[in-house]
Amino acid sequence: MTKSNIRYTRYFAETIQRMREDGLLLVTAHNDGKPNVMTIGWGTIGSIWGRPIFLALVRPSRHSHSLIEEVSEFTVNVPPRELASALSHCGTVSGRDHDKFGEAKLTVTPSRMVKPPIVEECVIHYECRVVHKNDLVPESLTQAIRDDFYEQGDFHRVYFGEIVAAYADEDADIRLRHKPAAGPLPLAG
Repeated sequence: MTKSNIRYTRYFAETIQRMREDGLLLVTAHNDGKPNVMTIGWGTIGSIWGRPIFLALVRPSRHSHSLIEEVSEFTVNVPPRELASALSHCGTVSGRDHDKFGEAKLTVTPSRMVKPPIVEECVIHYECRVVHKNDLVPESLTQAIRDDFYEQGDFHRVYFGEIVAAYADEDADIRLRHKPAAGPLPLAG
């Protein structure tokens, strides 16, 4: 499938919808190029400092956290609905102990501008370079958010990734609307 350049805002609504439904796939890589993939359920796209930005939240306990720290780049990949089981898998096992690409039958494809690859089976791709990172300040969060999401601590680091390339499959509109046959629901990422 041909992947064409897009404006980073072209599929904003679809990207956010897929993130809320099953999650997105965030790909990082070691300095040697070995990739890791994880499911993310929190993030957004916007304009900060006059630059297109993808905000991604990653907990320090996650393997991907150390890789973003190492390389300062990542890709965000928007999957079609038929990848729900792969998203569930990538959100429940660690890349420290598993080859998530192989186990989830996902194809590693070189990206255009950054070291971490993209996931070929996904329909929209954002390549990002970290321009800023911030740790959440526990005291600044409402008690309800701390109670609901941080019972064990492990507060997220927020990565501000400048989107240096955005592209999508030519049939992205159709593939994002397609609803696969009912199956097991994935775990939230």
